[in-house]
Amino acid sequence: MKMPVLRREFLKTGGALIIGFSLRDVGSAQSPARGTKAGPPDAKQIDTWLAIHADNTATVYLGFVELGQGNSTALPQIAAEELDLAMNQVSTVRIDTNVTPNQGGTYSSASIARGGPQVRTAAAEARAALLEIASKKLKAPVERLTVQKGIVSVMGSPERHVSYGELVGDKPFNLAFTGKAPVKETANYELVGVSIPRRDTPDKVTGKYVYMQHARVEGMLHGRVVRPRGQGAYGAGAKVLALDEDSIRNIGGARVVRKGDFLGVVAEHEWDAIRAAQQLKVTWDSNPTLPGNDGLYDKMRAGETQDKVVLQKGDVAAGLEKGPHVVSFHCRAPYQAHAPFGPNCALADVKADSAVVMSSTQDVYGTRNTLARLLGLAVDKVRVQYYEGSGTYGHSCYDDVAQASAVMSQLAGKPVRLQFMRWDELGWDNFGPAHVGEVRAAADANGKIIAYEYEGWHHNWSNVETTSQLTGVPAAEWPTAAAQQVNPLACGGMYNIPNIRLVNHKVNGLEYLKAAWLRSPLDLSFSFTSEQAIDQLAYLAGVDPHEFRQRNILDARWQGVLDAVAQAAKWTPRRAASNLSDAKVVTGRGIGLGTHLQSWGAAVAEIEVNKETGKIRAKHMYGAIDAGLVVNPGNVESQIMGQMVQTVSRMLLEEVKFSKSAVTSLDWASYPILRFEECPEITPVVVQRLDQKSSGAGEEAMAAAAGAMANAFFDATGVRMREFPMTPERVLAALRG
Repeated sequence: MKMPVLRREFLKTGGALIIGFSLRDVGSAQSPARGTKAGPPDAKQIDTWLAIHADNTATVYLGFVELGQGNSTALPQIAAEELDLAMNQVSTVRIDTNVTPNQGGTYSSASIARGGPQVRTAAAEARAALLEIASKKLKAPVERLTVQKGIVSVMGSPERHVSYGELVGDKPFNLAFTGKAPVKETANYELVGVSIPRRDTPDKVTGKYVYMQHARVEGMLHGRVVRPRGQGAYGAGAKVLALDEDSIRNIGGARVVRKGDFLGVVAEHEWDAIRAAQQLKVTWDSNPTLPGNDGLYDKMRAGETQDKVVLQKGDVAAGLEKGPHVVSFHCRAPYQAHAPFGPNCALADVKADSAVVMSSTQDVYGTRNTLARLLGLAVDKVRVQYYEGSGTYGHSCYDDVAQASAVMSQLAGKPVRLQFMRWDELGWDNFGPAHVGEVRAAADANGKIIAYEYEGWHHNWSNVETTSQLTGVPAAEWPTAAAQQVNPLACGGMYNIPNIRLVNHKVNGLEYLKAAWLRSPLDLSFSFTSEQAIDQLAYLAGVDPHEFRQRNILDARWQGVLDAVAQAAKWTPRRAASNLSDAKVVTGRGIGLGTHLQSWGAAVAEIEVNKETGKIRAKHMYGAIDAGLVVNPGNVESQIMGQMVQTVSRMLLEEVKFSKSAVTSLDWASYPILRFEECPEITPVVVQRLDQKSSGAGEEAMAAAAGAMANAFFDATGVRMREFPMTPERVLAALRG
């Protein structure tokens, strides 16, 4: 497939992007003012969403960023479908607060779910307007017009035609976006629902793709932050007790920049900045403020909490009392890191009255607001441009590095390119929170779940980046308590249970590590606990795990993914742990259900366990997702594969280690992730539902996969794991216990 030349594409030279910072027009042919003033542009105008050009092509303006999930292909796919254009006639531009609309942050698997309807209805409204203009030009009623690749012709008289470009090329629509124009029937789709190859793949494969780390500007300095090697308790921050700036005097051109306890070094040459950051003599306050790994779960379980009943229905106590099969199960889950392959990077040019910041933020408008406060500038004087970094699927350090580069540029009086080091990224990440889960459940003699109770202990997300905190902004958790709480969808929500109670116990996050959303936030922890309890009920009832879930399934959507994944895995009914063996290496299979926010996920895991070494190897993972109308099934299959790989890594290897003073997982040796040779075979299954609205597909099968892996271990060994990652040491201890 020939890839289209993207409009307004920036100059690419030798793997580096050379840009002159400017607030000048980015060159939109449709509106001379576009790019010259701060956005967001008016969302109630069609011109904000798309432009038709004289060469019969279109530019679609998107607010959702490309993270590797493929939305830079799927969203234009939606627009091309509604406009009756070919894919090579539709292009996009860089996400930019002076150019593109504000569609909110790119998280919660929302690009297609939230962004798709906006793009679809805007394109439909533009098409309707184009047909009205064509009707007058061709002197034929709209009902007699047909469109193919942007050429409008009269039915029965193909010689009477006109192109979109001839109708409005490079002129504004000046049309209100009402959202009332009819959209295509799904039966008429030609592009949506097709696995069109991703647009970003060729350049990524050939090394031509420009990532954030490649960006450069004239006259810039290179920067590095200087922090303790690993964070302590979030509320404690980091305090500078003594600083010797003369300690880097031998590195010509290197100098210290400081604001409060925020420290950095800048230099003309990057290696000089790296050396200066390592050589600078700083004495930090290192009081022990953490419980350490050994004391983490006891502190969470025993400490003061803010309690909330998330869901209550029926009489759980009565159900637990009368059920012939009762399970009481508790599990523990660690902090886990985003750990992008390439540490985060940003480039900022801050002047007295303006700022331009290039970063990998997933919310350019939210980042702009924070930067404005931090720099003391009006919001409309700050411009944020998105450049893809190494994907993190969550809130890693991309906002922290953007803030740090901006502060350093303001202090240095020059543009500053700031690259985090590996120990900065791992030591000061916004980790996925640790969790303690307790579940009690009961089933009747017929294998029907009659009662379910889940209690979870964890803390909320951190609301202040390290850079802001070190400059003097007090640490704070997210103000909304519900931002991170026991998830009804992942905790029993897929089953028809008459008596259910979910309780959230929020611990004080200031006493623990920084935290933020990590792909499928906390749902792996929930499902590791919950789906093992469900599986144990099936075991006690003497019922096959798949059949037990079928008996208790909530609705057709859950039934659909459950059966789809079982069929893909060629599941044969039998009671779990019924084929136990004395062999050194044993095999097992497990099944699980789960989701994050808005879709339906199921998984089957096939694993082997070496009972002498304790090592688990995932042999084959099957993942199924029902995300409603799937615009690009190939994208979703890739997403499922990525979810399975990441889940296996997190369930077997990933755990943030920390002492009472600081995080100690600072490299790939102390924070290992899955290697290529350890990756399982993966079978992705997309349950397509053209008659349903699109939902999310970026993280919706991970919880199911976590539960499936835990259940596969039980099937192989007859033993339940109560903590992950399921490391060899923990496996051997469980087998002995």
